[in-house]
Amino acid sequence: MKYRLYTTSHKAWDGMLKALSEATSSIYIEMYTFLDDTKKTHDFLGILEDKARSGVEVVVIADIYGSFSLGSDAVDRLREAGAEFFYFSRWFRRTHRKILIIDNKVAFLGGVNIVEETRHWFDLQIELRGRIIVPTLRSFAYAYEMVGGKKETILKHRRRSVVPRIKSWITDNLPGTKSKYRLNDYYRRSLIKAKKSITLVTPYLLPPRWLMGLLDGAVKRGVDVRIMIPNDTDIKILNKVNYLNACRLTEVGVKFYILPVMNHAKIMLIDDEEGVIGSQNMDVLSFNWNIEVGVFFRQKKLVADLQKIIETWQVASVDFSAANSKITFFDRTVIFFMKLFFPIL
Repeated sequence: MKYRLYTTSHKAWDGMLKALSEATSSIYIEMYTFLDDTKKTHDFLGILEDKARSGVEVVVIADIYGSFSLGSDAVDRLREAGAEFFYFSRWFRRTHRKILIIDNKVAFLGGVNIVEETRHWFDLQIELRGRIIVPTLRSFAYAYEMVGGKKETILKHRRRSVVPRIKSWITDNLPGTKSKYRLNDYYRRSLIKAKKSITLVTPYLLPPRWLMGLLDGAVKRGVDVRIMIPNDTDIKILNKVNYLNACRLTEVGVKFYILPVMNHAKIMLIDDEEGVIGSQNMDVLSFNWNIEVGVFFRQKKLVADLQKIIETWQVASVDFSAANSKITFFDRTVIFFMKLFFPIL
């Protein structure tokens, strides 16, 4: 698997636009937040219109909630140019994925949305080439069918038989995903089998009960568990939730690193041997409701590159200690009720 890593939104946009400009046959996009307010420097809508008019097959799936602010005129222009555009709307389910596939040869996935407010965020997007594109196409084809897509050129990828490669593969939570590669099952197995270390990077820390329990269990068996979260997120109410959950997990021995800037990356690294980069947050929505995607890998060079990125961010962060933090009476009351309903401590 050939790859390239991007550590901020605007760097990822640069790589994505370059790949889009080279597209000759097909462009498939599935995006949680897909807006047109980046067009001064990164005109995604404009290049998609141009490519569609030139005969390239362009398909866009945008989440109706995350992309609510995308104007109907922009959607109309895309459709008039010949592109297919779908909003993903399934009651409480969201497509939280960030996927771009070009010419069935190169794919981008990770945490990067297309919206101006995220331009300078730390994030992580991986550019993929090689056989890993096959399961990525298959995963996109599932979502395409869910929104009512009819093109056989895409649907055929869902029915395509694929043989997993040990060193890298796609994990998601779509119907039909084998247990071994289903997001929740993969995380459970990875956390249980960890022997030396677990490193997690997430912007939002609202883990389901089972995940908190597995982290607690890992610490008890001597695993070094580290979690990196931003000090200030884009969803202000979640700052307090992040803080309270960090307090809870610190008490059982999890080490926290707090970045002073927004970091939207979603990473898991197990024993410095296996890594995951994807769209999934450490929250109940990602594991129970949203449609997510990630790539897991055991390639030594990619793991080493991921370690370097995490180490760079760690240097810029500050340690978190519940004992040294100012926990108010109200905070302690909230933690008490959290323990009552989600007991692991």
